Amino acid sequence: MLTYQETKEKAEKRRELTQRIKAIIVERLNLDMDPNLITDDQPLFGRGLGLDSIDALELFVVIEDEFGVTIYDDNMEVFGSVNKLADYILENIEE
Repeated sequence: MLTYQETKEKAEKRRELTQRIKAIIVERLNLDMDPNLITDDQPLFGRGLGLDSIDALELFVVIEDEFGVTIYDDNMEVFGSVNKLADYILENIEE
């Protein structure tokens, strides 16, 4: 079981990661919005941020460049939201 301090540090690390992901999405995809307006569970595609397949390709590249994590074609659900993307990154960085 994690101590209070370990839980607090883990939560802060995750918050920093989600903020970084949001900033990357806005910067690399040239979105005209404040990254802080993106919620952690907001869909990235469709009615969420309205990203498309070209944006997905750019995200593939930037995630690998920034975090050293590869996302495969059969695992597109990780782009469902910032939270899903953060979960995937954390799971695959720690391995």
